[in-house]
Amino acid sequence: MSDSLIRSYRFRAEREAQWQDLERLVSVAEKSGVRALTPDDQMRLPVLYRAVVSSLSVARSISLDASLLDYLESLATRAYFQVYGTRVSPAKATRRFFAHDLPRTVRAARHHILASALIMGLGITLGWLLTAADMDWFHTFVDAWLSGGRDPSASTNYLRSTLFDAGDWKDELVAFASFLFTHNAGIGILCFALGAVFGIPVVYLLFVNGLTLGAMCALFASRGLGTDFLAWLAIHGTTELFAIILCGGAGFLLADGMVRPGRQTRLAALAARGRPAAVLVLGAVAMLLVAALLEGLGRQLVQETWQRFAIGGAMLAFWMAVFTLGGRGDDHDRA
Repeated sequence: MSDSLIRSYRFRAEREAQWQDLERLVSVAEKSGVRALTPDDQMRLPVLYRAVVSSLSVARSISLDASLLDYLESLATRAYFQVYGTRVSPAKATRRFFAHDLPRTVRAARHHILASALIMGLGITLGWLLTAADMDWFHTFVDAWLSGGRDPSASTNYLRSTLFDAGDWKDELVAFASFLFTHNAGIGILCFALGAVFGIPVVYLLFVNGLTLGAMCALFASRGLGTDFLAWLAIHGTTELFAIILCGGAGFLLADGMVRPGRQTRLAALAARGRPAAVLVLGAVAMLLVAALLEGLGRQLVQETWQRFAIGGAMLAFWMAVFTLGGRGDDHDRA
């Protein structure tokens, strides 16, 4: 038997009982959580962890056999996560995401988000001006399946009814909220996914979405319903449009990695920006769900124009407060 094997055997024999004890505690903690351990075992866990780290250090210094080193490295790694790893409940993780991670990411990506807002705003302005000058532009900017009969051929009474009449509110709430969420989430995710193509498709999607909204505004304004339409839009639109703008910002964040990778490869730059971009999109999807519920409930239950503006304004103030103040004090925001 070689000297290295003899050393490994003796080394294992002197310390194996501690290793097995630690492995038992780690297995229980991995299966049921650290709280499943007895108070005495919880006290012994860090002591045994330090002992196995010490054993690993000695084993490396005297060049013991590879299988023993692999075992000790694996055990030390597993024990590390039980001793020092974070154990956060889903509720706490969700709260941290919206109170800390999302606001900080929004502030860090503010220039990309601002670019997204400007492009959509330009689309809204142009769509409104062109359609107000010539209603034929409406059919260019708004697909028939999206307008749902709200087009220049509709009567003023019909257009007004789409803003105020409740109808069978339970069916409409479910159907329209589901459609609104699916449609806008699709646009948002496309903006994110296509950011890797140097951001050009993102510009197109944001601009076209703005043209559609601008054309709808011009149609209702031409019938004297402009204020009522904006109030109807505000109740959910301040959340919905904000969410789409965030998705556009996520797309531009990825595009930035493609256009300006710096010293990194484009693939590495894309990966580095992928996580904050995904945070923006995840937050935006949650906002779109809120927007869908606001539209369904708001249209059916809130009939006064001023109340709709008030709700829309309150939601905008809420999101601005979350993104401006959330996560401050934990550590410094990046410029």
